[in-house]
Amino acid sequence: MDLHYGDTSFTLTLPPERLLGVIRPEIGVPVDRPETIIAAALDRCAETIGTFRSGERVVIVTSDITRYTGSEVYLPLLVERLVAAGIRERDMEILVALGIHRKQTEHEHQKIAGPLHGRIRIVDHDCDDPGQLAFIGRTSNGIDVNVNRRVMEADRVILTGTIGFHYFAGFGGGRKSILPGVASRATCMASHFAVLNPGEGTGKNPLAVTGNLEGNPVHGAMVEACAMVEPDFILNTVLSPDKRIMAAFAGPWREAHEEGCRFYAERFAWPLREKADLVVVSCGGFPKDINVIQSHKAMEYGSQALKEGGGMVLLAQCRDGYGNATFFDWFRFRDLGAFETRLRSHYEINGQTAYSLLQKAQKFRVILVSELPPEEVRTMGMTPARSLDEAMAQAAEFLPADYTAYVIPEGGTVLPVIKP
Repeated sequence: MDLHYGDTSFTLTLPPERLLGVIRPEIGVPVDRPETIIAAALDRCAETIGTFRSGERVVIVTSDITRYTGSEVYLPLLVERLVAAGIRERDMEILVALGIHRKQTEHEHQKIAGPLHGRIRIVDHDCDDPGQLAFIGRTSNGIDVNVNRRVMEADRVILTGTIGFHYFAGFGGGRKSILPGVASRATCMASHFAVLNPGEGTGKNPLAVTGNLEGNPVHGAMVEACAMVEPDFILNTVLSPDKRIMAAFAGPWREAHEEGCRFYAERFAWPLREKADLVVVSCGGFPKDINVIQSHKAMEYGSQALKEGGGMVLLAQCRDGYGNATFFDWFRFRDLGAFETRLRSHYEINGQTAYSLLQKAQKFRVILVSELPPEEVRTMGMTPARSLDEAMAQAAEFLPADYTAYVIPEGGTVLPVIKP
């Protein structure tokens, strides 16, 4: 079996009697063309679009280049509907929901907008520019919500993006276009801080986990912020592991998003009867393993299939390093208690991801196949390897003779779930 690693792959050789299963999404090949899928979803918004009037200013929020959504397909079709409703192209604006990410290059704007590039104005959100931000309210758990002024000053707001699992917000898409997408840095940090239970040393909220919205405090804060904006509708895609549009959900921002989340969970959650001693996980190759922060998703999901103290071999090239300049600095805290204390007093989203990684590195025996310096991999609590064969040889040293294993070829897209 070949497993992707960056732009290449490694061949895995595993005794058949050791293999419990290959964990991959239970999906088929999309039947319809992407344009047909998007058109059908937009048909559900025809009545709402019919209320748009000439002269109104429309802001379309979409994701940045780190989250492929199919925007070059759906944005032109969406704009076509708006033009048919009487909205002039000069009254439309595409706002890239960067959250706290870096600005996009012109080439990246072109990839996002597709054939609309040069026709429709496209701007990046800046979470640190107070001149771009407006205070719109406070959530029930005390988060001050500041968002991009363009959203608040528009006559109409449309949210677009893609739905997938998120390791502590439950799912991506929908309300995340507002928070963290176009929110201030302080608002982003405060909403993500909700992942921690109130009180020193109490750890992570057990409801702030992958695939769960019910009672999830991070999701709750995002929903409240989105409700303050009152978007006219959303258009969210669901992508296959090879990035083809397989479904789209459009309509009222809360209902359409929840419908899409149910659809995604039914197809990308993989039922387990038992956990294994070993999981071999590939992020799925480039760009899913471009850096440690992106690769953590596959590590998080794959760990759900592991016995306590089991071993993980993670294929994550990390050609761009860690994904953020401050991420590795957090590993000066090797004790989880001290790490949590620092995270509570100096919260960073990257610190939250680093904390989650260290939790798994201490709970399991993780062998990381990557291009990172070996001493830095060890600092993060993992064992370094340069090839899959080397990693498997290292795993053999601690695995029982009768070990069991799962293989996960697309670790960033499928969530193993124990079923009673």
